[in-house]
Amino acid sequence: MIMYTVAEDHMGENEIAQVIAFICGVIVILLMIMGLASTDWLMSLGWRQGLFAHCIEEGAPTPLPFNMNEPAGCYQARDAEYIRAAAALCVVCLLADIAATILTGLGLRSQDHRDKHKYYRFAVFCMGIALVSLLIALVIYPVCFAAELNFGNRPMWEFGWAYGVGWGAAIFLFGGAVLLLCDKESEEIYYKERKIVRDDIGGGGGAGSMMGVGHHGRSGTQLA
Repeated sequence: MIMYTVAEDHMGENEIAQVIAFICGVIVILLMIMGLASTDWLMSLGWRQGLFAHCIEEGAPTPLPFNMNEPAGCYQARDAEYIRAAAALCVVCLLADIAATILTGLGLRSQDHRDKHKYYRFAVFCMGIALVSLLIALVIYPVCFAAELNFGNRPMWEFGWAYGVGWGAAIFLFGGAVLLLCDKESEEIYYKERKIVRDDIGGGGGAGSMMGVGHHGRSGTQLA
């Protein structure tokens, strides 16, 4: 009975880890949508640049960054390979995290531990893809921008809040994946413990029955 109680405690911890991993996935979805929609990845005087658009502020000093000639307003992102690559990787991250979050939710709803393991295994895989994609995007964006800094026509540049949001999403992705990995190990411990308890109960019952038979047998012999 003591071993069964320990196993139940493991199960309770697992459910908490699953829920937190699910919440991490939801937070990443929100953060990635904010980051993809924002133009505040890269900022300078009179200029804001995102993954899908850049904006020129009214009264921005000339020459404009990268020798642009447009009037004030927002336009489609420049045709730079690193911007397209970072945008594509962030979209992959968002889609993979959505899949991971859905799989985690299905695992929470499932009552079959085999299905749980299957859902969480694929969820960890999807979160891993999302994390790797996002990290590559966050690295190539500033590195490739530094290579074209001479065409920026600005003495100072800074990364905006949207770029920081990307790193926040990466932290939540890492946390969610770790929680699901730890949860998988705890689930295996739980079911091994439960199997041991059942085996012990079955073995104890059989031994008790044999002892009872032996006792009656001895009593019968003495009476005879």
